[in-house]
Amino acid sequence: MKQFDKRNLTMVMDFYELTMSNGYFREQDRDIRVAFDVFYRKNPDGGGYSIFAGLEQIIEYIQDLHFDDDDIAYLREQKIFEEDFLEYLRNFRFEGDLYAFPEGTIMYPNEPILTIVAPLIDAQLVETAVLLQVNHQSLVATKASRIVRAAQGRAVSDFGARRAHNMDAAVYGARAAYIGGVNGTATVLSGEMFGIPVGGTMAHSWVMYYEDEYTAFKKYAETYPDGTVLLIDTYDVLKSGVPNAIRIAKEVLEPMGKRLKGVRIDSGDLAYLSKKTRKMLDEAGLTDCQIVASNSLDEYTISSLIDQGGRIDSFGVGERLITSKSEPVFGAVYKISAVKRDGVYQPRIKVSENVEKITNPGLKKVYRIYDETGKAVADLIGKYDEEIDLTKPFRYVDPVAPWRQRTFDNCTGKELQVPIFKDGKLVYKQPSLEEIRVYVKEQMKEEMWPEEQRFENPHVHYLDMTPDYYDMKMELLYEVQK
Repeated sequence: MKQFDKRNLTMVMDFYELTMSNGYFREQDRDIRVAFDVFYRKNPDGGGYSIFAGLEQIIEYIQDLHFDDDDIAYLREQKIFEEDFLEYLRNFRFEGDLYAFPEGTIMYPNEPILTIVAPLIDAQLVETAVLLQVNHQSLVATKASRIVRAAQGRAVSDFGARRAHNMDAAVYGARAAYIGGVNGTATVLSGEMFGIPVGGTMAHSWVMYYEDEYTAFKKYAETYPDGTVLLIDTYDVLKSGVPNAIRIAKEVLEPMGKRLKGVRIDSGDLAYLSKKTRKMLDEAGLTDCQIVASNSLDEYTISSLIDQGGRIDSFGVGERLITSKSEPVFGAVYKISAVKRDGVYQPRIKVSENVEKITNPGLKKVYRIYDETGKAVADLIGKYDEEIDLTKPFRYVDPVAPWRQRTFDNCTGKELQVPIFKDGKLVYKQPSLEEIRVYVKEQMKEEMWPEEQRFENPHVHYLDMTPDYYDMKMELLYEVQK
């Protein structure tokens, strides 16, 4: 099952992509090849890293890219496009190249995580769809990673569907959260589409429907004796919920040879209530009964609960995960970096009074540099046709402090972008969602410094440049300002 099984999303674009494409068509520029980079300028929540997610949906979008009869009719109604352009769109298929980091790659600001090298109109038309997939799923995957890290090995589940911005945000947000490390989701369609483990027990309405809490718990336990998790905060956690849960364990489940799997607390002082609940359960001999907490959690509240000694075994995280509440926008952008003229890709640069908005021009490659222990010490940008020899000390430029003399010694490197499409044909073998999830875990454990993973004042991962690339950028900056 894919996002395009029953609908055509080609028209998910900004109108200027069509007006510009029409202009290029009129000027006979449609076959000129250009390069566009996707990058972002800062990590969400002041963090030290982000996680690239959404590539699978970008691939699906490009493979399905076409304008159907209804699309053409709608564009004709706008009365600004001539019939030859509309006929061109009717027969349109993407014929460019796409290079990208593998999905799940740890990424950092200002490096090209995805590059499209394509005929001008092809590259222009996909801008919005590419960005919205990168921005949404990368934001949620990164937030999920922070929340999972805060949980310190305790299970985390996505409970966010009802608070997501719409149905797609819930479904693909759950996918991104799984990439980021959550154990499962409550969103059934995400489980069906992506194979994510799904789970859920009861809402307060189940308890309130029956004449009393004990009866509600009994009915549930009799229906699901192998996985009974009871919601104990509908009326009073300590005076009613826990005592009734214990009764169910003793009077209903144990005679069946079953154990009470867990209880969930969804309101109140979670640290205090979980400690009291744990004591009551243990005294009743239910030491194996898990305590689940939910209710507007994020990495900061989870860290605080653990610091306070909260006895919580797993967390259900909703709105602040699925909407990434503290940082609602990821901010990836799509900028032209080169235009092919006379067989050569000429670099293009955007200049701004804000230094962080000056782009990195030209066709390029980006490498991750590792020290002798396998830790990533920096990323390195070089020209696309430049030889990077790390078998000997390699001089690089820190663009923040270019006067310093710096070399990579005894290091190795890995090119980060891989080919996805060549001439419109998919050439990439897509990993499974489980493989992407494992890839994230391996990078964070083996390659990333713990200092980059701090919530407060994380270490800044360096983005360096080869001397040739840095000189080219500086020369271009001087030229465009003459």
